[in-house]
This record gives sequence, structure tokens and C-alpha cells, in this order.
Amino acid sequence: MTQTFNLPIRPRRLRANAAMRRMVRETHLSPADFIYPIFVRHGEGIRQPIPSMPGIAQLSVDEAVKEAGTARALGIPAVILFGIPAEKDPIGLENFAADGIVQQATHAIKKAHPDLLVVTDVCLCEYTDHGHCGIVHGTEISNDETLEVLQRVALSHARAGADIVAPSGMMDGMVGAIRAILDEYNFTGVSILSYAVKYASSYYGPFRDAADGAPKFGDRKTHQMDYGNAREARREVELDLAEGADMIMVKPALAYLDIIRQTADHCPVPVAAYNVSGEYAMVKAAAEKGWLDEKKVVLETLTAIKRAGADIILTYHALDAARWLDSFNE
Repeated sequence: MTQTFNLPIRPRRLRANAAMRRMVRETHLSPADFIYPIFVRHGEGIRQPIPSMPGIAQLSVDEAVKEAGTARALGIPAVILFGIPAEKDPIGLENFAADGIVQQATHAIKKAHPDLLVVTDVCLCEYTDHGHCGIVHGTEISNDETLEVLQRVALSHARAGADIVAPSGMMDGMVGAIRAILDEYNFTGVSILSYAVKYASSYYGPFRDAADGAPKFGDRKTHQMDYGNAREARREVELDLAEGADMIMVKPALAYLDIIRQTADHCPVPVAAYNVSGEYAMVKAAAEKGWLDEKKVVLETLTAIKRAGADIILTYHALDAARWLDSFNE
């Protein structure tokens, strides 16, 4: 004989079937939450696979336009461009050249897909022969000299048609310097998505392969944040907001969900989180081994990032996730 208990509350009623679970779900993921990263390089008809990031490739401008069109068709509102220059030098001259690879790609994508937002990475590491995020003297990065270069880069991207510029080098004062130059040249409508909270993380390894941007000496711990620090993140956010940031980035995402939550709780502007290359590569590698269900893990991970407080998620999974979301009824 089964004993019946008079339980006052039965939470399981709201988990009874897929329709009920969908209806009461607190966090809803959508392709509109994503920004899709694209790596652009010189040439034509090029899709150069990145071995450490299965499914992602370095693309020539014509192929980048196609990839951006795919993202747009899937309901993804924006792409972010990272450039691989033809040549590198101590300050990264192509980074702010009118015919630089990101400038070419920005112009071409906006011409083909005018309603798709183009975000551009504003940093030096992919363009310099030393691989660091700023102007180097000996082994020291000169913060204030770097700001002048970042101004030139951001202005060149705005002239090419960028909707949003995203300074990622963690230089002190970078947002204020960029806002000043954009406003001076009447690009007041160009937004700034600041990598305000970027940690010195080991999860960036595959990206450095993808963008050929690994430092030739030392590391980036003098400007990227120590991963043991949380209160410092709030200070960085407050400084960038005071300088004019329109949106704030936390990077990486998955190992920093607490920082995303903290930032979202106190930040009056949209919060973005970067689901970085190492996070992507780990899922891909495990899926290839058959150790996990890629679709389920990706959607769970992205939902967790949004649940933590991210309004926007930069992710290499964006195209697949957008396709999968239509059938995500669990």
C-alpha cells in the first residue's frame, strides 16, 4: 500500500512536461543575444581552418561577407571583426590604415548587410611584431603612447562604417581617449563596447592561434586583471563608465560567472560576456571524443552566461546555437 503524504507544496508540478518547462523558464536564450566573432585576412576565396577551434576559420573579405550574411539570416544582430594583417611592425600600422583588413571587411559587410551591426576590435596585439597590446619600450608597455594609436584605430574603423568599437587592450584611459576622438570627428553615433573587465586568462590560447597574436616575450599581466580579484572589476567598470563606455564587457565568461553577476547588479548599461576560444575548444574536443552532447552543453552554457546577467554574449558557437534554439524544447 502506497502511503499518501499531504505535502503543502509540490514544485515538480512546474516541471511535469516540456511545454510546462518552456512556459515557466526564467531565462530565455535567443539568437538576438549573440555577437559572432569573425577573423578576417587578406586574399580572396579563403577559408583557412583554425585547428584549435574546429568550425572556425580565418576568412578573406568576400567569405566574411558571406559568413556575416549567414549570421544575419539566423537572427544574430552583430558580428565582431578581428584582423590578421599582411605585415606586422612595432606599432601595427595596418591597424589604422584606410585599406587595412578590418577596414575593408567593415565596409564590405555594411554595404552587403546594412542592418547588421559591425563591431570592431580595437587593440594592437594582432598587428604588432612583438604581439603586445601597446607600444613597447624594452619590456615595458607605454600606456599613454598606446592611447594615441588606439584613437587612430577607432577613428579609422568609424570611417569604414563600424557601428561599435570595442577597445580590448585594458589600457588605462582607453575609453575616454576613444570617445574624445570619435566626438571630435563627429562620430558621436558610434558606440563603445569596452573590455572593462578582461582577465589575464589561460583560456585565450586558441584565439592567439586564430589571430596570430601571442606575445613574443613576457605576458599581459601588467594590464589584464589578476583572476583572483573581484572588487577590482567593479572599479574598472566605474572608471570606463565615467569615461563614456556605452556597454561593458566581462572576459572570459564561463569561469567568471560571479563577475558577470556582480557587474550586472551594479552596471546601468548593457553587459556583454565573451565565451572565449578556450571555452569553445574544450566543448568541441569533448564532443569529438563523444564524451558529451555538444548541442545540449552549448545551450546550457550560453543560458548560464545569460542567467548570470549578460545581456549580450560573444560566442563562436553563435551560428550553431542559433540553429539549435528552434528545437530546444527540453
